[in-house]
Amino acid sequence: MAASVRDVAREAGVSVGTVSNVLNHPGKVSPGTVERVTAAIERLGFVRNDAARQLRAGRSRTIGLVVLDTRNPFFTDLAHGAQDRALESGFTILLGGSDESSSREATLLELFEEQRVAGLLISPVHTDLSRLWHLRESGTPVVLVDRGSSDRSFSSVSVDDVEGGRVATQHLIDIGRRRIAFIGGPLSIEQVSQRLEGTQAVVAAHADVSLTVHPTQALTVLEGRRIGEEIVAMPAEQRPDAIFAANDLLAMGVIQALVMTGSLRVPEDIALVGYDDIDFAGAAVVPITSVRQPSAEIGATAVELLMREADGDHRPEQIVFQPRLVARTSTLGSE
Repeated sequence: MAASVRDVAREAGVSVGTVSNVLNHPGKVSPGTVERVTAAIERLGFVRNDAARQLRAGRSRTIGLVVLDTRNPFFTDLAHGAQDRALESGFTILLGGSDESSSREATLLELFEEQRVAGLLISPVHTDLSRLWHLRESGTPVVLVDRGSSDRSFSSVSVDDVEGGRVATQHLIDIGRRRIAFIGGPLSIEQVSQRLEGTQAVVAAHADVSLTVHPTQALTVLEGRRIGEEIVAMPAEQRPDAIFAANDLLAMGVIQALVMTGSLRVPEDIALVGYDDIDFAGAAVVPITSVRQPSAEIGATAVELLMREADGDHRPEQIVFQPRLVARTSTLGSE
């Protein structure tokens, strides 16, 4: 049986309260007593039950992280960056995926609240943040990730997705494409709608450029393949000569549809830009041009903001990273 605090106290000839002070507030105890208790701990092989201490304190040393899709490598990288930074402060990350469902998101928030997480990082599905207000008012710090706080009421770490849409679309126009298709959805996801907004702004400035929008039910490879197959089936005169996909998973699905038919070439017939620049984008059968987001840095920075708020600094701060285009074969060819 594992040794307890009471066993340590008996072995060292001190009270349980003294052992607790040695573990939590050693400055309150004389050096000789600290040495005696420490020796007893070593002899008994005592391991501190940190979970019990956290339970008594009313908070765990766990940070909840809710992302749109745990299968998306962008969010995996974001979680990795958050975990690295959290561990430096003695915390760990508890990851949950909403699967772009508001009801699933609500379930995760309820579970994290029951777990008394020390704080919450979240990429919300919709703009209704009432549940997040409730969490914060009950004492749980909240930071938005991969999405800004439009009214600046929450701290947030995001990328300028409107600019990302502009960069992607301008690149397609610069290489001579004039019939552009935007693929992404649901459009209720703010990141997707902002990328479309950037695309629309650039297209509006070019009278000879047209835009069609192909909404998807999710940001997945399967949805990308479905839209890709629809585009392949279009008459040549209606088919776009360029596609901007709202994330790399969609772009990979489009590539699959085009390659499987063998009738259309990338980028000769259709140029393609994705978003996020996940590792798979560069390793695809046709390496995909993509708009890069600093995923790991977003996660780490969000944890830093959360720690600051937990320490009593409740001034919301919005940090916005700038996206960067990484051009590859899907737009430039094999030159």
